[in-house]
Amino acid sequence: MSSMARRAGLAAVAAALALTAAVYGVTRPASADVTAQLTAPQLVADMGAGWNLGNQLEASNNGIPSETAWGNPVITQALINRVKASGFKTIRIPVSYLAKIGAGPDYTVDAAWLNRIKEVVDYAYGQGLYVVLNMHGDGYKSVAGSWLICDAADQTTVKAKYQKVWQQVATKFASYNEHLILESMNEEFDGQYGNPTQPCYANINAYNQAFVDTVRRTGGTNASRWLLVPGWNTNIDYTVGNYGFVLPTDQYRSSSIPTAEQRIMISVHYYDPWDFTGQEDGVITQWGPNATNPAKTSTWGQADYLDGQLKKVHDTFVARGYPVLVGEYGSIDKTAADSTNNRYRADYARALVSAAKKYGAATAYWDNGYNGAYGFGLFNRSSATVTQQGIIDAIISAAGTSTPSSPSSPSTSPSASPSTSPSTPGPVGACRVTSAVSAWNTGLTNSITITNSGTSAVNGWSLTFTLAAGQSITSGWSATYSPANGNVTATNVSYNGTLAAGASTTIGYQAGHTGNAAAPTGFRLNGATCN
Repeated sequence: MSSMARRAGLAAVAAALALTAAVYGVTRPASADVTAQLTAPQLVADMGAGWNLGNQLEASNNGIPSETAWGNPVITQALINRVKASGFKTIRIPVSYLAKIGAGPDYTVDAAWLNRIKEVVDYAYGQGLYVVLNMHGDGYKSVAGSWLICDAADQTTVKAKYQKVWQQVATKFASYNEHLILESMNEEFDGQYGNPTQPCYANINAYNQAFVDTVRRTGGTNASRWLLVPGWNTNIDYTVGNYGFVLPTDQYRSSSIPTAEQRIMISVHYYDPWDFTGQEDGVITQWGPNATNPAKTSTWGQADYLDGQLKKVHDTFVARGYPVLVGEYGSIDKTAADSTNNRYRADYARALVSAAKKYGAATAYWDNGYNGAYGFGLFNRSSATVTQQGIIDAIISAAGTSTPSSPSSPSTSPSASPSTSPSTPGPVGACRVTSAVSAWNTGLTNSITITNSGTSAVNGWSLTFTLAAGQSITSGWSATYSPANGNVTATNVSYNGTLAAGASTTIGYQAGHTGNAAAPTGFRLNGATCN
């Protein structure tokens, strides 16, 4: 969304501060030789429900990026833990570089800024979440210090700077596995709403091509990871229609990727109808088939329109093997004008995520960190607590994933590592395990749901199972795993060690295999055989 719109609810703070505007058991990033081969449908399914860490690493003051510049507190591990505990599996992290980029020809990115970006990425990546990392505020004319301007006169300099920045960022993350997705830019356009202009769109296509080529050439997992590119202003119509969008070629990708498979994703955003989702006047407060007051409901952009827009991206891209991410959607809080507003905000989110799932797209809700009138917030970032459980429930249920068993409060430790000394495992009378393996050429992921089907709570648990011959765990989440092959023990982490009678928790891992992708066998929880 636009620089000013994304600050909804933070205008007063921004005006004062800106003049213009499950934890990995294996904690190392996957090395370059562990190449993921998820197909497009597998990737979208695995990404599940997504959430934006908005108004933080893209926030800036007088062209200088600062995560607190727009009124949000410093990002913490506790916040990310809470987001994951609420059921989200993907976190999109918008980033601005602006004045953190040095002079040409090297355009060196400030090392401390790159390290902070990495630290925040690790908060989520270390939890087994997907992370989408982009270049966000550098392309807005309304932001001081912006430079990625598609109608700027000196495109030679713009493109050289863009290529150098992405080269450094991609190199920083070259060893991270497929849970990191790099996104070329955000809502890039010439700043004028209406039909795209040329050659501005041609320059956007050139930026996307330079991004793909640059990232691929840095090697490591970058040679095969999924890369995300937008069309004009991430607008669905201007991306799927005959307005000038050109898919980048992918000539430098790893030879390990099957010829018939893609590794390019398409980014779109969805905020229709704007009078409901973002207009700060409190007039249009209801949406969808459950709306009760026509005077408070937009005359367009209802459920049938939403479905049609998502079908367009399916027919244009998903059907050809290019997955789509609705990287931003959401609606602002208008309960001050209509106490029933949150009901319709939840309906809107549910409808968007449901339609996206139907048409093979992933989603990421836009959260600007602000709670209150005209805010998008789902969480209180200072206390790492939920503020809009109804909207979260709508998103998670529509995505088809259940909210994981979560602690009463997330860990406040700044470390991404779990507790490796859980409470002494208690007895379990009965247990049930379901295992869902998704395999590709030489690898697989497995999601294991553990249910305490006994009558007493379990306080601390160890799940043992036997991997099929030729399999070896390379990374895991929501438990610690040892050893990596053969007879494996998965031990609870700090936030999921207690299982009440009837409660469940989900853990998972990624493994390599030598042709045998069979599910594990012989599950036992604290010594008891599981059904």
